[in-house]
Amino acid sequence: MDVTAILFEHAKDLLLTYGVYAVALAVLAAFFTSAWFKGKLGEFLVNMAAYFRLDHDTYHLIKDVTLPTDTGTTQIDHIIVSVYGVFVVETKYMKGWIFGAEKQKTWTQKIYRHTTKFQNPLHQNYKHVKTLQSLLDLTDEQVHSVVVFIGDSVFKTAMPANVAYGGAYISYIKSKTKPVLTNEQVSQIKQQIDQGRLERSFKTKRDHIRHVRETLNTKASVTGNITCPKCGGAMVLRESKRGATIGQQFWGCGAYPKCRAIVQV
Repeated sequence: MDVTAILFEHAKDLLLTYGVYAVALAVLAAFFTSAWFKGKLGEFLVNMAAYFRLDHDTYHLIKDVTLPTDTGTTQIDHIIVSVYGVFVVETKYMKGWIFGAEKQKTWTQKIYRHTTKFQNPLHQNYKHVKTLQSLLDLTDEQVHSVVVFIGDSVFKTAMPANVAYGGAYISYIKSKTKPVLTNEQVSQIKQQIDQGRLERSFKTKRDHIRHVRETLNTKASVTGNITCPKCGGAMVLRESKRGATIGQQFWGCGAYPKCRAIVQV
């Protein structure tokens, strides 16, 4: 019996087994730290806060709504409908210190010595609000814009009342105690949103992403700069260094590697 050969084969099997585990762990680590997963986690936490802290008979949560617009589509993370108004909720998963004011065009994210500018999320949510108002024929008093930050972030400046961290956004919603809609109108609005939204499908998501890319590229050709569709930071024009697309230009997030969003030119 060749003991050395047996030990060698055993060692090879162990290395192969542990190698498979190592690759699996690496894939899982990449998945759980991806911008996509963090965004979905943020939306899930917002959903859970609404589910457990808002009365289901009074507040009606509608998730992941894509609506057609004159120029393409717009996607809304969460809509909460009640007699106290329609709340349009935008979720931002971000880390670090956050600086901003209601009327500033861009806000600032600071992580240690790294500083990134990103679009004021209230301005980002403005298009969602106006699209919904147009669809439902509602007044400014009947629609409320809400921005929720999720992640390891801290506000370092005073924020508007409708910008909150985590489940604190529920307090803002509950602060609206004056009825601006009837129960009948609430039912009609829910039905209108359901009828007006595009089907939740891969094609709808793909078409919306294509529209976002076209919009960003158009803006870039005019202003010379664009903002990241995932984190709102500034994007940088880069050139592919490897693979089938070598030599081709693309827009990459300036916050890379923390945000890996790209937009094809």
